[in-house]
Amino acid sequence: MILLLVALSFSDPIAQGKSKFLGNVIGGNVPSNFVNYWNQVTPENGCKWGSVQASQSSWNWAECDVAYNWAKSRNLTFKFHCLVWGSQEPGWIGSLSNDAKKTAVTTWINAVAARYNSIDLIDVVNEVLHAPASYREAIGGSGSTGWDWIVWAFTQTRSAFPSSKLLINEYGIINDSNEARQLIEIVNILKSRNLVDGIGIQCHQFNVNSLSAASAKSVLDQLGATGRPIYSSEFDANGNNEASQATIYQRIFPAIWEHSSVKGVTLWGYITGTTWKDGTGIVEQNGNERQAMTWLKQYVASH
Repeated sequence: MILLLVALSFSDPIAQGKSKFLGNVIGGNVPSNFVNYWNQVTPENGCKWGSVQASQSSWNWAECDVAYNWAKSRNLTFKFHCLVWGSQEPGWIGSLSNDAKKTAVTTWINAVAARYNSIDLIDVVNEVLHAPASYREAIGGSGSTGWDWIVWAFTQTRSAFPSSKLLINEYGIINDSNEARQLIEIVNILKSRNLVDGIGIQCHQFNVNSLSAASAKSVLDQLGATGRPIYSSEFDANGNNEASQATIYQRIFPAIWEHSSVKGVTLWGYITGTTWKDGTGIVEQNGNERQAMTWLKQYVASH
């Protein structure tokens, strides 16, 4: 009898051996070629509170488990996204009293800690300037700092996750120095209490498509002056065609990747037809790489 051994061909992730990671999101399943490109994992939707606890009496960790278990089985950096956010929060939270809301948020944070004991990075509060939690008055409101509810969220998370790096995450920062200053005010409040370990800045196509490298560097310099590491948390870009998308990558990605304060970049999807914004994929569903991916691989290899 003749045995035919068929080996699958895998390559190392793009940023293998680099000082900063290059990651991507995982949804309900892991693409077969994920390991060929990425060495960091962020769950796309599966770990958001509204996905996990759609009803107060039931918990669904299935999709979150997929991303976490896959990352940990391959020793990849895993970021939990996210704990406190005004979007994709459970619909039932609004009908509770303030005391019950506070209890529910505390229960949620502790439930995550009980299930996942080796989280590397956590988006503790997401989109504080654009989508603050509806239940913020229940967990401190503005208070004496103007942002007591955020301080409360980070305090609870630091207690539940003493070994994880805690991040604040926001969009509209990379292209807006005024919003960067607002975020820095919050970061400094958290810094004074040793509650924040990094700054996440979403770099979606609506922020970076027309952004100059110089403008991006200026904002990164602002954020870097806080002394906290920066993570480009949700990078994507599109254009009128494949070539224009590659041009955007070539203009803006180096400004982010080469900044000394940036410790990692996470793309928000990569397979065409499956990303949250049309045209942001850089690998076709048949596995063919678009020009942006071809360039990205060559660039990171040499930087």
